[in-house]
Amino acid sequence: MSGFGISGPPPAPVIDGWTHLRTGKVRDLYTNGSGNILMVASDRLSAFDWVLPTPIPTKGAVLTQLSLFWFEKLSRVVPNHVLSTDVPAEVHGRAVIAKPLTMFPIECVARGYLTGSGWSEYKVSQAVCGISLPSGLLDGSKLPENIFTPATKAEIGDHDVNISIEEARKSVSEADELKDLTLKLYSEAADFALTRGIILADTKFEFGLDQSGEIVLGDEALTPDSSRFWDAATWSPGGSQPSFDKQYVRDYLVESGWDRESPPPQLPQEIVERTAQRYQDAYKRITGSDFSM
Repeated sequence: MSGFGISGPPPAPVIDGWTHLRTGKVRDLYTNGSGNILMVASDRLSAFDWVLPTPIPTKGAVLTQLSLFWFEKLSRVVPNHVLSTDVPAEVHGRAVIAKPLTMFPIECVARGYLTGSGWSEYKVSQAVCGISLPSGLLDGSKLPENIFTPATKAEIGDHDVNISIEEARKSVSEADELKDLTLKLYSEAADFALTRGIILADTKFEFGLDQSGEIVLGDEALTPDSSRFWDAATWSPGGSQPSFDKQYVRDYLVESGWDRESPPPQLPQEIVERTAQRYQDAYKRITGSDFSM
């Protein structure tokens, strides 16, 4: 069954002068014949490998603008795919024009704290992606050092699968370079976030090769969709941490009794509003500016 549900993906908006290429969980991609890509972030939200039927207002704009903030701040570490923010008026604030990339077939995940799928692995094997960890860690514990835990890229509706660096090397010859870039980006971003009272528990990056063969950071960077943001003032290992990301929706879905096999339920208005506010709060805490379209 598709992760979009029985009805399939929603129709992509028509944008004058641009031809729709593909619809992903969150983004719609277009081309205008120049070779460049118009990447539009929708208000769709995915959880547990499903795209939820209820959009989160302003979410796409928050993702785009927060990514732009991080792309600029981290540009000295690695170039990014953004060519221009001069986009059609109907997608203003939620889209960028990007260079085309040949994407690597792995998710590049960095973790500084133990939680999520890493915590699930640790409880079974005291390791994450083949990396042995000390005994006695809790859900939410800070790791002795930051670790690189790659994952396979899943199609919509399928699960990403954590893999070891050895497995990553089998499919990507640049795996060690991607590991070094991922850990450097994570370290710099986590250090900065902490100055804003935010713990960056973990995050996911996606890289590709441009036409000259250079490794480039693509997709999005350090958003509430691709990262876990915790309030440093309330961090307390031993359970789920209050967050500025979509964990709030995940927790609601778990408590709702949804079986994760059938299409997900509509979200109540209260959950929608609180989730939208969490995304905007993350933007403000990290950038120091109020979010605006």
